[in-house]
Amino acid sequence: MNLVVLTGAGISAESGLATFRAADGLWADQAIEDVCTPDAFARDPNGVCQFYDERKSLAARARPNAAHRALAALEQHWREHSYGDFLLVTQNVDDLHERAGSKNLIHMHGRLNSAFCMECGFQMVRHGPLEDSRECPICQLEALRPDIVFFGEAPRGLPQIQAALKTCHLFVAAGTSGTVFPAAGFAQEAGSQGAKRLLLNLERPEFAEHFSAMRLGPASQIVPEWVSEIVGSATSVFRSDGQ
Repeated sequence: MNLVVLTGAGISAESGLATFRAADGLWADQAIEDVCTPDAFARDPNGVCQFYDERKSLAARARPNAAHRALAALEQHWREHSYGDFLLVTQNVDDLHERAGSKNLIHMHGRLNSAFCMECGFQMVRHGPLEDSRECPICQLEALRPDIVFFGEAPRGLPQIQAALKTCHLFVAAGTSGTVFPAAGFAQEAGSQGAKRLLLNLERPEFAEHFSAMRLGPASQIVPEWVSEIVGSATSVFRSDGQ
C-alpha cells in the first residue's frame, strides 16, 4: 500500500512555531507583500532576509514533538516491512521532520536552512543569517536569497508529489487548514485515483468534504494515536520526552 502524508503548520505549532494564517500568526503582524514576494525581495533584500533569519532562529530552538516523531516512526515501519512507497510532503519550512528522523521528504514551500544564488543557481545549506551576508561562495556576487517559495512562485517537487498522488492508496493530511493551493487540492486529486483520504486536524477545515474520514484534535495527540494503530505500538512510544 502506497502512502502519502501531507503536513502543515499545525504540526509545528505544537513545537512553539507560529503559523502564518492564524489570527495571532505571522501574517497578523507582517504584510505578505513586504516579506514573501519576489518584488519584496527586489525592493528590500536585507529586510526579507531578516524576517526569515528570525524564523530560522526560532526554528533552531524548537524541538520535534510527538507528531513529528510518530510520522518518522511510521516511515521506518513502512520501510522495514516493505509495505509500499512512503512519501512525506510538508508545507513547513522548518527542519523538525528531519530532526525527528523522517527521510523521504519534500519541502514544497522551501527550507529555512537553505539558500540559493539568483545569479549562478548554486544551492547551499545555510544555518547562519543571510542579512548583510548574501555573497555567493561560487560567483562571489551578493545574490543569495532564502530558499523559500515566495507567493507567485511554483512549489517545489510538484511532479514527484503528483506522481505519488496518482499511485497512493492512502492520503493523510495532518495539521493543515487546507486553504492554500496546490496542497488544498491534493486530497481531491488522490481521491480521483481511488485513494482513501484521512484528515488529522485541530478543527474541521474548509475542504473537509474531500476526505473519507476525519479525526479532530491536537496533532501531538491524534497523529501518534493514528500511527500507533498502524504499527501496533503504544502511543507512549512516540512520547519519550513527555510531550
